[in-house]
Amino acid sequence: MSSREDCSPEQALPGSEPSNESTVTVTIGATVPTGFEHTAAEEIYEKIGVEARISKGRGRIYFPVATDNLSQVHLLRSVDNLFVVVEEFDNYQFKESKEDTLMELQQLASKLPWTIPLEVWKLNSTFKKRKGHRKAATGTKVKPSNDNGHTTVAEAKQQEQAQTPPVADELNKADEMPDAGTTAQADPEEAAEATPDPKITKFRVTCNRAGDKHSFSSNEAARDFGGAVQEFFQWKADMTKFDVEVLLNIHDVEIVVGIALTEESLHRRNISHFGPTTLRSTLCYGMLRLCKPQVSDIILDPMCGTGAIPLEGALEFPASFYIAGDNNDMAVNRTVNNVCHIQKRKAEKGSSPGLPIDTVRWDLCCLPMKSSSVDIIITDMPFGKRMGSRKNNWDLYPSCLREMARVCRPGSGKAVLLTQDKKCFSKALSRMGGLWKKQHTVWVNVGGLHAGVFLLRRTSGVFGQTPEDVYESPGTARTQGDHYDTKPC
Repeated sequence: MSSREDCSPEQALPGSEPSNESTVTVTIGATVPTGFEHTAAEEIYEKIGVEARISKGRGRIYFPVATDNLSQVHLLRSVDNLFVVVEEFDNYQFKESKEDTLMELQQLASKLPWTIPLEVWKLNSTFKKRKGHRKAATGTKVKPSNDNGHTTVAEAKQQEQAQTPPVADELNKADEMPDAGTTAQADPEEAAEATPDPKITKFRVTCNRAGDKHSFSSNEAARDFGGAVQEFFQWKADMTKFDVEVLLNIHDVEIVVGIALTEESLHRRNISHFGPTTLRSTLCYGMLRLCKPQVSDIILDPMCGTGAIPLEGALEFPASFYIAGDNNDMAVNRTVNNVCHIQKRKAEKGSSPGLPIDTVRWDLCCLPMKSSSVDIIITDMPFGKRMGSRKNNWDLYPSCLREMARVCRPGSGKAVLLTQDKKCFSKALSRMGGLWKKQHTVWVNVGGLHAGVFLLRRTSGVFGQTPEDVYESPGTARTQGDHYDTKPC
């Protein structure tokens, strides 16, 4: 982390020129898919050469980076959002009363070492991937700001109409904080004074809070801390067209103040055509690392959806070959469109547009593939909520596990399967006659659902030798399938 140094508002204005001093080392924070913190730490060590520290609260890691290597951080495949740490407090002693605590947060804003983090923010803005401004919150009614829901702009105004105009509002930030917690963001409410000066820096404060022993809400913390930041720097609060996003992360007695380095989560990097259950690319990367793809491996995703897993694999582990299939025409079309999107993007950058992916429409339980022909199977199985049903899973899971065992290489094959229907999956696995052996489980948060990523190894057991894996075949189903051409578009 950068050495602590106070700064005046003039010193830290983002509009000023970055310092020409020698390279410094700062602490970078990153949100990652919950459960894959150690995977992200391994990638950081491999690609940047530094040790990462996992946060007390799940879903965040911290690591040191020299400013001349800052651009490399944006190339990491396992991180969702990035921020530069301004200051960390490992054991913050909150006051007993809410009023005293909020007053202390206000006073904290002017005591933090902002200079170097703001210079890092300005350096970062020269090469980060820019996106359009975020849309303002809708006026949809939700629960009041009790930290079990999210407060809209309109509700925040009603709550504060007898006080100072609000500068905070709670929004959903699930991608940044996978675990249970709450988020509050600075409101665009401003004093009605002179015509806005375009040179004035615009900002917002986002508060992510977890823990049930706080006397204050996320909304209140963001409002009061954001007001103090506004007064200290003379910045202008703006919810959507902000230049700087200040982060106030509170987890029990830990406080981390940071400045965001990403405008949009990096997990959206590959997908242009989304489906109802599209996986984050960062989660796909974590699943792929579990199975350690090798050169010339045949990797199968029999329920590919939008193709998020094979696309991530083809880009990060291109020495393997990927087969993406689904029984839904719309899903297969989305996969083809996403592959074409990546191919066009590669062509525009002057690199070869080819991707080692083939796409097929098929019956999951009767794959048109030879027995023992696949090295790795990796897929997102239906949870029985948005797709399919829990009742159907009791028939589907045993059938697909049998078919996966048939096409997977005995003795060396692996499967990485994601599901939230853990009871049904465990029961189906126990009926496989020893064809699969569970080696490892990673518990993850997927859209607020507690799910498991199961790493299985295909045993040397011969398929068809036990009563559990002998079943009637529809005959020609294994030799027929609709092939979709995914050559360069």
